[in-house]
Amino acid sequence: MARSPLTLAASVTAALPRAGVVGVASLTEGAGGRYDSALATLDDGRRVVVRVPVDADADRDLRAESRSLAALTAGVRAVVPFSAPAVLGDAVLGGSAVVVQTWLPGYRVDAAQVPPGPGVATALGGAIAAVHALPTSVVRDAALTILDATQVRAEAERLLDRAEATGLLPFGLLRRWSAAVAADALWQFETTVTLGGVDPASFLFEDDTDDVPTITGLLHWGGLTVGDPAADLRWLASVPDARVDVLDAYAAASPRAVDGALWERARLHAELEFASWLVHGHAAGADGVVADAVALLDALEESVRDAPPLSQEAVTVDDAIAAFGRVPEAAAVDTSMQTDTYDADALGEYTSEFTSGDSGDHTSAVPSTADAADDETAPIELSEWSPQLPPEHADADDPDQAARNALRRWTETA
Repeated sequence: MARSPLTLAASVTAALPRAGVVGVASLTEGAGGRYDSALATLDDGRRVVVRVPVDADADRDLRAESRSLAALTAGVRAVVPFSAPAVLGDAVLGGSAVVVQTWLPGYRVDAAQVPPGPGVATALGGAIAAVHALPTSVVRDAALTILDATQVRAEAERLLDRAEATGLLPFGLLRRWSAAVAADALWQFETTVTLGGVDPASFLFEDDTDDVPTITGLLHWGGLTVGDPAADLRWLASVPDARVDVLDAYAAASPRAVDGALWERARLHAELEFASWLVHGHAAGADGVVADAVALLDALEESVRDAPPLSQEAVTVDDAIAAFGRVPEAAAVDTSMQTDTYDADALGEYTSEFTSGDSGDHTSAVPSTADAADDETAPIELSEWSPQLPPEHADADDPDQAARNALRRWTETA
């Protein structure tokens, strides 16, 4: 049962013992119902946000958010060209964490609504680049996660292994993603400070005097880490019209050269969200989640069937052997975890895809406006995955719509 704004207002005084609450209003965060939240007005005129998680997973994430915000020292906040919430106090309510933060004004734009051209798209590219430009000491000093490129690649491979072990991963996606994991050129990048997969809806906008949207704040910092900068751009897979503008703005604002495989890895991270959802449902024993994940994976496989491979490099014999090695021999299959079987014809088709391709030179599709229309991979359609649409409002006669809505909620909270 959701806590009322009055209950949440009372919890503010527990977190801020010397504060008096003179007003309270409900607050919708678009966080998939994972938190009970309210906007409270204090007796000194300040407006604050109080958040209480609804389950153990949300409680863990809220505590991680507080640790990340604590890492943003005054010096860091002075460098970032927009505001971040500050944690004013915390307490415990019924065994759950209560966190009171500063309130930041502004409006939000969902990923599916990002238009091309100057404004929202270019502001997002510049803002994400500003976060990626922070010194890695910000993360290290806070004892948060630090990954190098090799570890990022290993995480992707582990996820693929777990998805394959469910026995439900379409063979075409296994082949596509195995090739991407095996392609060395895709993983030659410099790790940066990242937000662990930020979404445009995490940013706050205000219009300047010329009515041009500018970013004034960033709400969600819980994924603060050192990792792959492409992870924070994975949402571009759902906005093909604005993609080039975001990438161009990102490259222009970045203090370092943008690696040539940035967009390809971003696309890979977006596709692997489907695998993450499958693994999540399978591990939790949630048959409904698994069924939705399988339906979406089948749809994704269909959409990328005629698309170019994720790696633009010519695949070497070593890469082919590495990818081939991912497919288990029949005798080595652990039937407690894996149900896929492979025959000789399927394996022949699998390996031939890696050895019969064009070995000529290819140009990267990363931030060049002129090349954006070339070698496009089919966009991941997120336009109908509304975070405002709760499960009970999904069309019962449209299982695809229900699946899209469910995955959208998953990707926003993963």
